[in-house]
Amino acid sequence: MSEHKPLRVLVYSDDRDVRATVISALGTCPHPDLPAFEYVECATEPVVFQHLDGGGFDLVILDGEAVPAGGLGIARQMKDEIYQAPPVLVLTGRPQDAWLATWSRAEAALPHPIDPFRLAETVIDLARRVLQSA
Repeated sequence: MSEHKPLRVLVYSDDRDVRATVISALGTCPHPDLPAFEYVECATEPVVFQHLDGGGFDLVILDGEAVPAGGLGIARQMKDEIYQAPPVLVLTGRPQDAWLATWSRAEAALPHPIDPFRLAETVIDLARRVLQSA
């Protein structure tokens, strides 16, 4: 898939270990059928929206447990305010919080602790959908 430009992925968490876990689990090429991934890390809500307002992101991964602004609220606001917002994966505090991901209008949700295999599987599915709709 080298003929495609890299997919830009925004990763938000106030915890740098969560951001590092996500990026390390996915790597720069999570599947041979996909283009490479380029990551932009954000630790605060204002920086998330600064980047999103600039456009050009293919996928957004938000930590629902981030403070003071959780990823679930950011996802909801993003879907309300950004025309053709990119797909969102939210990381919830526990499996029972999946309903909050539905409320936030995220396309996918996974609970903490992050399972690298489930994360990769979910992100690969979202990335394929992005490429199909392009």
